[in-house]
Amino acid sequence: MELKHFLQMSSKRERAEVACVCNNSVAYLYQIAGKHRCASPQMAIRIEHFTRRVAARSDGRLEAVPRESLVRHPEIFLEMNPEV
Repeated sequence: MELKHFLQMSSKRERAEVACVCNNSVAYLYQIAGKHRCASPQMAIRIEHFTRRVAARSDGRLEAVPRESLVRHPEIFLEMNPEV
């Protein structure tokens, strides 16, 4: 699921929880979702991890956001995990 769709389908509280864990605002998440900004690799990992936790509680309404969709150069994650 793309971050844009995750933010559209999530509740205000769920968006705020993801933003709080990432030490940013919901508005900044919308900038990343709209491709106006790119997330750092560390932030992309945090977003993926916490959206997975929120999605698990949503009874199938939401899915985790893959970190590769949030960064400018997704191949950086292959360098971090060469066995993948």
